[in-house]
Amino acid sequence: MRLVQVAQHAEDLGRAARWYAELLGTGPLATFDPPGLVFFDLGGTRLLLERGAPPALLYLAVADIEGTVARLRDAGTEIRSEPHVIFAHPDDTLGPAGTQEWQAFVVDSEGNLVGLVEHRA
Repeated sequence: MRLVQVAQHAEDLGRAARWYAELLGTGPLATFDPPGLVFFDLGGTRLLLERGAPPALLYLAVADIEGTVARLRDAGTEIRSEPHVIFAHPDDTLGPAGTQEWQAFVVDSEGNLVGLVEHRA
């Protein structure tokens, strides 16, 4: 079984689509308005931005957590938690063995909390 889609609340679809396009480095796959749906691809899982969706806490993998946080800060994004080590992975149970898991938390354009994750050797 795999995750097919996750929905995230977006009161202003245009604003949210611009924010996620900037974060993800790519535009939406499709937009349907009405009824008010914007889709992005997250490595084979669809991210649906929708007015009627409840808030979700997304954790997104990034290659450079400090660089991503700096870029988002410069764009006016609220940084809720600076990059920090959460966990060391002694084996492959929850992440690549021999890495540290770094996380930071930011607030998207719609007020939703978004986690950023980097695995470092």
